[in-house]
Amino acid sequence: MIDPISWAHTSPYILAAFAAAYLLGSIPFGLVLTKLAGLGDVRNIGSGNIGATNVLRTGNKKLAAATLVLDGAKGAIAVLFADMYGPDIAIVAAAGALLGHLFPVWLKFRGGKGVATALGIFLALSLPVGGLACATWLLAAVLFRYSSLSALLAMAAAPLYMWWLAGPQRTDFAAAMAILVWIRHHQNIRRLIRGEESKIGFSRKG
Repeated sequence: MIDPISWAHTSPYILAAFAAAYLLGSIPFGLVLTKLAGLGDVRNIGSGNIGATNVLRTGNKKLAAATLVLDGAKGAIAVLFADMYGPDIAIVAAAGALLGHLFPVWLKFRGGKGVATALGIFLALSLPVGGLACATWLLAAVLFRYSSLSALLAMAAAPLYMWWLAGPQRTDFAAAMAILVWIRHHQNIRRLIRGEESKIGFSRKG
């Protein structure tokens, strides 16, 4: 049973952490940067996604790299700041940042697929876990040339890395994050199965 005194003391921090992290996570950097660069609405390009992979389809590699870094940074910053108030608050902030990216209120809850933000969160929760997840993505991208497949493999591996290197306490949360990212990739999974998914560097939908 929840201690009402304890809940009354911690609930403002929990709610504030979630709300602040959600708002930070909901900033659509891919959309903002492409518009500022005069490239139009990235949602009208390629797959229509607001993430770095689709920004790359504009032909601007620097803009895509900036989107990748900023989307990852917003997840990491939310966790690192919240961690000053305790590990449980950090998990709440991590959830808020990821949900903000996936379902931003500013875009009618139609956001990105969460890969960069999730990787940023993993790096902040545990640097070795995040580093291995990033390395898994990079290795899979080099071997298979599919951004979506690389993301799926990295997210599938992340809970295992978390269990191995950080203990079981955060493994369930890492698995929940991975499931959310996999769900957001349902169209990519179908295209991978049909052999219709775009490879990195090509301009078809992905």
